[in-house]
Amino acid sequence: MRIISGKYKGRRFDPPKSFKARPTTDFAKENLFNVLNNTIDWEDTIALDLFGGTGGISLELVSRGCPQVTCVEKNFNHASFIEKTKEELKIKSELLLLKMDVFSYLERCREQFDLIFADPPYDMKNFLDVPRILFEKDLIKPGGIFILEHPKDHDFSGFPLFEDKRVYGSVNFSIFRKALL
Repeated sequence: MRIISGKYKGRRFDPPKSFKARPTTDFAKENLFNVLNNTIDWEDTIALDLFGGTGGISLELVSRGCPQVTCVEKNFNHASFIEKTKEELKIKSELLLLKMDVFSYLERCREQFDLIFADPPYDMKNFLDVPRILFEKDLIKPGGIFILEHPKDHDFSGFPLFEDKRVYGSVNFSIFRKALL
């Protein structure tokens, strides 16, 4: 796992081989962020990373200048790895790691975000609940973006706010955008 751009560009972190997380590939992450660079001012972006896994997306967001990134990851080993990496990079207030269940977090969440990234386990039974809850709870700010990483057999084109689907190798992203008011 490497950080693609920003102040930590090129830094590599290797999660333990025992990790159950399926990290977003560097190839897919680089291409996705190239697309996002055209529409996002990173220094003004408040972001949420659901199912943090290795923390690769959260770390990329902080590296690019996001002033506030909330990362939610309930697996103790994954959260410990994210915390360790955060300490190695001397990241302080920009990254808030919450060691808890994503659905419990979403139930309590009352704030909106400019960017939400979710990479749920592909075999999770309630996979489709993630976008539904985000939309019902109105967690995306006007003009904000929600990115869902998912298996190729899911089609989200009929969901509210759907804008685009990007495929990079075996990685599929559905991108949703809330209109400005």
